[in-house]
Amino acid sequence: MNKPLLDLYTDYLISSFGQTTATALSRLLDGEVSHDQITRFLTSPAKTSAQLWRIVKPMLRKVEQDDAVLVLDDSIEEKPYTDENDLICWHWDHSTQRNVKGINFLTALYVTDRVSLPLAFDLVTKTETIVDAKTQKQKRRSQITNNARYRILLQVVANNQIRFRYVLNDAWYASADNMKFIHHDLKKDFLMPLKANRKVVLSKQDKQVGHYQAVSQLDLPEESTREIWLEEVDFPLLLAKEVFTNEDGSTGTLYLVSSDLTLRYDHMTKLYEKRWSIEVYHKWLKQNGSLEKSPTRTETTQRNHFFARLCAYVKLEGLKISTGVNHFALKSKIYMSALKSAYAELVKLNPQSLTA
Repeated sequence: MNKPLLDLYTDYLISSFGQTTATALSRLLDGEVSHDQITRFLTSPAKTSAQLWRIVKPMLRKVEQDDAVLVLDDSIEEKPYTDENDLICWHWDHSTQRNVKGINFLTALYVTDRVSLPLAFDLVTKTETIVDAKTQKQKRRSQITNNARYRILLQVVANNQIRFRYVLNDAWYASADNMKFIHHDLKKDFLMPLKANRKVVLSKQDKQVGHYQAVSQLDLPEESTREIWLEEVDFPLLLAKEVFTNEDGSTGTLYLVSSDLTLRYDHMTKLYEKRWSIEVYHKWLKQNGSLEKSPTRTETTQRNHFFARLCAYVKLEGLKISTGVNHFALKSKIYMSALKSAYAELVKLNPQSLTA
């Protein structure tokens, strides 16, 4: 990596409020770094989790804890006006229940009470073309599922010998294969929600004869736990039922399962709240990382711009630790300084405007 240029580019992403281009960065630096230098940086071989680990490792080693959690999730950065390619294409967005055009990315986020650090990432590429059985139209498909990518990210983190206790994710990644991989291969515990129709039994004996029922049909009191067996999972799990009230006054039910049978109900619900850190991370990348405002056109430049955004996020995490100010407050402070500078420049150009 060209670390000096990466440092300049990430500072540019953090301080920028509009479209980010190589030309604009060169002008910002009064031509000390040319447009061509920045372009060569963005068109260099695409950066991966291996390069991200080199960036984040020094900070991680200072803050890692045995009781930390690893949160995994994916999100989609919409890019409706960018030409379609293997990276920027159509994906099903579970949060909005519609197809959207953009970049689908997965992250393994390390979370403690002090920091949230991305340790590994993957960008979904759809390199195959198939004919949809229902519509008879051509569509793109990835050669590997997101659940397989999930396990690859976990293995990347494990290979770096990082200390953590639990893996957290939402219901979309609560597959039996993922549970068994965490429990058997990584020797770690997990906490994740189940969809209401997942099949469970209350004993190993019932499992052997196949007496399954939907988890929503269990007679489980609120704020309690019990041991259950899940279909296709060969070890017992601890189940908790949480009933909550939504903003509109309606109620919802969350079924949480963990491989750690020693957890209490209140510990399970409090622990799962840490998963929200990745939603904050997604929000920052989309609002402050300048991906949507970047005019990068090729898959390589799009990948390297995304990588630089992750490095910018890591840089702000370091500032958060040293200043005690969160990312959005830091961005607001930068914005206010920019406004003051712009106002001072306007007054200098037109000193009579205040008395006119």
